[in-house]
Amino acid sequence: MKKKVSIISLLIVSFLCGQSTLLTAQNRPNVLVILADDLGYHDVGFTGCKDIFTPQLDKLANNGIVFTNGYVTHPYCGPSRAGLIIGRYQARFGMEINSTYSPFDLYMGLPLEEKTFAKRMQETGYRTGIIGKWHLGAAAPYHPNNRGFDHFYGFLSGGHTYFPEQVNTIIPLVNKKGKPNYGANEGDFYPLVLNNGAGEFNEYLTTALSRDAAKFVKESDTPFMLYLAYNAPHMPLQAPKETIEKYKHIESKERRIYAAMIDKMDEGIGMVVDALKESGKLDNTIIFFLSDNGGVATTGYNKEIFSSNYPFKKGKGSMYEGGSHVPFIVHWPNGVKKPRQFEGLVSSLDIAATAIAVSEADTENAKLDGVNLLPYLQNEVKGSPHSALFWRASEGKGWAVRTSTSKFLLENKNMALYNMELDPFESNNLIESSNLQRKKMANLWNNWNANNQPVIWLQANAYQKKRLEMYRELHEELKVEALKRTPKTIE
Repeated sequence: MKKKVSIISLLIVSFLCGQSTLLTAQNRPNVLVILADDLGYHDVGFTGCKDIFTPQLDKLANNGIVFTNGYVTHPYCGPSRAGLIIGRYQARFGMEINSTYSPFDLYMGLPLEEKTFAKRMQETGYRTGIIGKWHLGAAAPYHPNNRGFDHFYGFLSGGHTYFPEQVNTIIPLVNKKGKPNYGANEGDFYPLVLNNGAGEFNEYLTTALSRDAAKFVKESDTPFMLYLAYNAPHMPLQAPKETIEKYKHIESKERRIYAAMIDKMDEGIGMVVDALKESGKLDNTIIFFLSDNGGVATTGYNKEIFSSNYPFKKGKGSMYEGGSHVPFIVHWPNGVKKPRQFEGLVSSLDIAATAIAVSEADTENAKLDGVNLLPYLQNEVKGSPHSALFWRASEGKGWAVRTSTSKFLLENKNMALYNMELDPFESNNLIESSNLQRKKMANLWNNWNANNQPVIWLQANAYQKKRLEMYRELHEELKVEALKRTPKTIE
């Protein structure tokens, strides 16, 4: 009898322990990563912008932590997103290009050997989703549903039209001068994707993405991780007329539209936050917000600078601060008890490391470059999460290394060295007068770069050109072969 009671007691204890583990798992924080696209540092209220209104983001910032030295790993889209989603510098696996939308290319995309942080969280029971821009491969093996995401609504290409009536617009494969239009089949005008099928799209794109995100957080009955990757305010400059009218105080037409795009994104973020509140999940959700790189600076096709990276130098594509020093905040009522600014060096790489930590996911062989920010968010650890941050473009045609005190960079074959304590806006180049510091910074970068990989993909424009040439060469080859054959005769 005593033996039976003992067994029953053991079973009850075991059951209760199991319940306790389950409850603990159920109470793990949700993670919401909101990524803007080409957003200028000075184009949101919490960084000082006055002519564009971002009340939803400002509220999150004012009740969270603003990373005043928050960076991404690359100054343009694709590589920056690759680093964020893996939690490793993209140079570790050589992905320093913008992937082209190429659904039949089984090699163009985020390397299959690299495990996304979504996949790691999925394995612990998190419901995972991505809504918006993927830009990391369009063939089936690279599809988000095959890279750790339970839910995908958005587009696989690097950009997309914002209006549904423009979907399926036929773009000529040659321009007005009769030359190949290499970007014609990038996918910007294709229908949206919902998992493995077509996604409904009948309103302004930013609103459609926000609406799906709100639905996702409401219906998730287990801890979730949602990556809300807006393409706003990336070109094309398109916004609803009534929202553009709201910004008639802005003289520049381009900035007026750009402002309206940010406004609609902020409004959409409000929709998602409301959904979190209504479902009782806001307090236990870690919300990260940042941009994938700096705002667009003057280029050949942009005659006007419509974004602002003030007070930083240059913008998208640059190794100067304007290229990768981005607006970056975290909001988490259950974990961030005192709103504040945080001055330590923070990287987009840290998002994966932090998300993996709260999910208690397996990090075996992860080789993460990011740092778990939880101890810093909760004031358990002081100082900077990183002693140095690194950048590399085209295997070193452009590069930068930044510590809390210095920055050393190469851009357009010109080297520069700055004292970031006295000159955070990169005005006074010390390259000729600080040889010792230059060597120290060079050693830091060289040691980091020794573990990186060469790039084995073509950049988007070169790839698209090569792809069209392949079709032409194949056609010519088949024509030659065909001309060798004589018509068949029958008797």
